[in-house]
Amino acid sequence: MAGRGTVKAHSGFNANNDSEVLYKAMKGLGTDEDAILQLLTARSNAQRQEITAAYKTLHGKDLVGDLKSELGGKFESLIVALMTPPIKYEVTCLRDAIKGAGTDEKVLVEILASRSPNEVNEIKSLYKQEHNDDLEKDVTGDTGGHFQRMLVVLLQASRQQGIQESLIQSDAQAIFAAGEQKYGTDEGQFITILGNRSNAHLRRVFEEYRKLSGYEIEESIQRETSGTLQEILLAVVKCARSVPGYFADSLYSAMKGAGTDDQTLIRIMVSRSEVDMLDIRTEFRKRFATSLHKMIQGDTSGDYRKALLLLCGGDDA
Repeated sequence: MAGRGTVKAHSGFNANNDSEVLYKAMKGLGTDEDAILQLLTARSNAQRQEITAAYKTLHGKDLVGDLKSELGGKFESLIVALMTPPIKYEVTCLRDAIKGAGTDEKVLVEILASRSPNEVNEIKSLYKQEHNDDLEKDVTGDTGGHFQRMLVVLLQASRQQGIQESLIQSDAQAIFAAGEQKYGTDEGQFITILGNRSNAHLRRVFEEYRKLSGYEIEESIQRETSGTLQEILLAVVKCARSVPGYFADSLYSAMKGAGTDDQTLIRIMVSRSEVDMLDIRTEFRKRFATSLHKMIQGDTSGDYRKALLLLCGGDDA
């Protein structure tokens, strides 16, 4: 998957020069938003961290603080997200989703269903470091029922590696027996199998399940479960089939119909820009009658739109 991002490290990078460009863009009356967005979307996150350090050394000021005071609205949120180290950004998203009134389940689902066990472990330890709290404890304090159980399983980050040939058949049968074959649903089986097997293994189980039951696993989950449990199980299934496909669907949902879910749009465009944005674009084009580029163009405006389109990196018309 390496190198499937649209944002790459800039060759001939010079942190001091870049910090001067940004300083000039914000100095005096008015702000040169264009200079800011052109530069920051053309640097990798690691390079942006070096720019932040150089800016402090040269000007004795905090770059992110200056950006916040000069920019506003969704554009500011996007730029601040770009300036945050990746794992720290995910920790912040999770913390915001849990703390305060109500819980943003969508964020919990998206991050925990799509990240690798290693990433989940990094997120947990940084969360502890930054907030002196245990992520699992915070999640369980804020959720309940089968949804909570599935989140806890994903937070263990103990997915098996590879494909267990001997389990494919029995896993498919266990899910069939837990859902379509019985009156009521044994959610525990769905949680255990979907939460603990590798993506490659699950793809084989879904194939077997279809032969056995005559249904796609998604159809059965939709019939047998509801609410947030259904959302997280479907997210895990989509990620098992294709992580870029999952994000393409999420981006489409964030923009379709009236209004835009800007938080989701920013979160995915920023967090996947150096990971698999090229694959997300390909999946988006395959699934929908338009390109990601066109949809962003039609759904956003101003500097915010410009920066998002640069992260998108091209049109697959």
